[in-house]
Amino acid sequence: YTGGTIKNPAYREICTGRTGHAEAIKITFDPSQVSYTELLEVFFATHDPTTLNRQGNDVGTQYRSEIFYTNPEQKELAEQFIALLQEEGIFASPIVTTISEEKSFYLAE
Repeated sequence: YTGGTIKNPAYREICTGRTGHAEAIKITFDPSQVSYTELLEVFFATHDPTTLNRQGNDVGTQYRSEIFYTNPEQKELAEQFIALLQEEGIFASPIVTTISEEKSFYLAE
């Protein structure tokens, strides 16, 4: 979990939608093996970035589409990638993915 307001949240707290956390995956990668742009490609190919606070049957702010960057370069690349997807009309609806600085990350129980 990341992006919320309390420390060490539990699933039962996340589900309320009141903690501000998103269910997230933290990826540690070697840029000599895979680029950040390649990770963005996978991210946008494997979920629906056009539905606000929803992925499939899962509904709530904890299921939002959000990228948590760890440095200014990642933020810029994510913004550019989203702009390119929008410009190319890859998705029928506007992309609602937000981009935020990574804060604390908590492992799910």
